[in-house]
Amino acid sequence: MSMVNTQQAWENTLIEIQSNISKANFNTWFKNTHIENMTGGTVTIGVANEFIREWLNTKYHKIILKAIRDVLPETRAVEYIISKKKPEAQTIPSAHTDSLRETLQKNELPLKDLYVNRDTNLNPRYTFDTFIIGSFNELAYSATQAILKKPGVYNPLFVYGETGLGKTHLIQAIGNELITRHPNIKIYYTSSEKFTSELVQALQKNQADTFKNKYRKYDVLIMDDIQFVSGKDKTQDELFHLFNVLYDANKQIIFSSDKHPNYIIGLEERLKSRFSAGMVVDINKPEYESRIAILRAKARLMSFSISDTCIDYIAHTVEGNIRELEGALNTILCQTEAKGHPLSLDEVKTTIKNNVRTKKQVSVQDIVHVVAQFYNLEHNLAYEKTRRKEVVHMRQVIMYLLREDFSISFPHIGRELGGRDHTTVIHSCTKIKEELNKDPNLIQELEQIRSMLQTYS
Repeated sequence: MSMVNTQQAWENTLIEIQSNISKANFNTWFKNTHIENMTGGTVTIGVANEFIREWLNTKYHKIILKAIRDVLPETRAVEYIISKKKPEAQTIPSAHTDSLRETLQKNELPLKDLYVNRDTNLNPRYTFDTFIIGSFNELAYSATQAILKKPGVYNPLFVYGETGLGKTHLIQAIGNELITRHPNIKIYYTSSEKFTSELVQALQKNQADTFKNKYRKYDVLIMDDIQFVSGKDKTQDELFHLFNVLYDANKQIIFSSDKHPNYIIGLEERLKSRFSAGMVVDINKPEYESRIAILRAKARLMSFSISDTCIDYIAHTVEGNIRELEGALNTILCQTEAKGHPLSLDEVKTTIKNNVRTKKQVSVQDIVHVVAQFYNLEHNLAYEKTRRKEVVHMRQVIMYLLREDFSISFPHIGRELGGRDHTTVIHSCTKIKEELNKDPNLIQELEQIRSMLQTYS
């Protein structure tokens, strides 16, 4: 057994880490870090502040754990503490044996990270205590509360929305809260990609029955990113049968996706039907008031003091998802730590300028093309004086979007769409508004079209 200097061990670890992340991220998050101590197989890393400790824990833990095990194979766990004073180098024993390395690598696979519960696969950090509720996610939140009171009341619960809006947080919070209330309940969280991977391995090892039995024993099954089963026939077939078994036994099933089940391309109709049979709820981008609440909550979590004026500016300027808001706040915190004083509003503006998306200019013709594509019609039909029902509906939707989403005047819309009178445009917009109050399918259509417009180029 040889002796390893802690400073040298950490320097070797940092070399490995640096090869896996960008230079900017490395300089931001790993500067002034060090090994504080190593006791009983646990390596404690000293960092400068609470925010860096939190960030390394949540974003880079797996990379750090793997890199430090390459240098110190006897490492079982890594922890992070705030320690601005770099300690003197220590010498620690290092047991570089093949058998120990093999054992540790085997153990590394199910860890995922130290916060994940091995039995449920849930991350206990995702709770309702840290979930921000606003008009953008209120319906989804209400559905989860109904399930907590009576599991199976909405079955399945299908939560959809764009990335970075808190879907994973919400569905895992259900699992964590159910365990708190019912300690003996059997819950399992997974992603559709992991589900597919496990199925493939089971088939290769001729262990299909073991795979089936594993998933059919749960009282609550939570599956994230269900859109990734698209086009995977064997996965969809197995999921279909698993769904039926759990549903018939009144077990709670929860899914998340980036889009409504009816709009997942490559998803079998029988699965679309089952996914839509329960409660389908969406999470939208947070509106201004919710962005304010999110930023304040995140700042409190980081123990970070930032003025209301700066919070207001960020909320007005960064109109994207929750991750983008966090990214802007993280950037400001880093600059605050670097400069050693709270940033002024002008400094905040300069700091987050790269976090602000340039609003894409979308023309009337672009909208016509996207809506026509959605309804599988020729775009030039929108300009023609035809009374075909499907064309009239498409044209009314175009007019509604031009007015509601882009604030184009009624006369201008009429001129752009074949020289129609402005009263025709007003009638079309009114008609769509009335239909939205009674036709949930139209609501889903508009959401999907808006999603297509956001990615249109």
